[in-house]
Amino acid sequence: MPRPKPTPADPSARFRRTRDAHTRETAEDYVEAIAELIGAKGEARVRDLARLMGVSHVTVSRIVARIADEGLVESSRYRPLALTPAGKRLAQRARERHDIVVRFLIAIGVPAAQASIDAEGMEHHVGNATLKAMENLVARSLPRP
Repeated sequence: MPRPKPTPADPSARFRRTRDAHTRETAEDYVEAIAELIGAKGEARVRDLARLMGVSHVTVSRIVARIADEGLVESSRYRPLALTPAGKRLAQRARERHDIVVRFLIAIGVPAAQASIDAEGMEHHVGNATLKAMENLVARSLPRP
């Protein structure tokens, strides 16, 4: 069930929004990583995902099971992981958000390597209005790659 939209008079709104972002963060990171592996290697396997994410095989297996239950990934024993259409859409949106935040940070003077690191966490917590403002500022400041 969707949560009610926060209102300025609701002091808990900022905390609720952050908790919601944390809930989505892992799923977004994993579908984005799976898409990256498929793009680079033609397939995504649990062992490759564990290596990329810097976590154990068991951790990946648990998270993959959860995001499979959410309808984002298809997983079967001894087979590569596959993103569902919903997983592909989420991976694309996550990549776009990440790219906007990276370009924004670079536009304000953050070195590219640091911008990429910092954007990894920020992309999940930036609201749509803020993201659009970042995108507009970047469009005026930097050419799109």
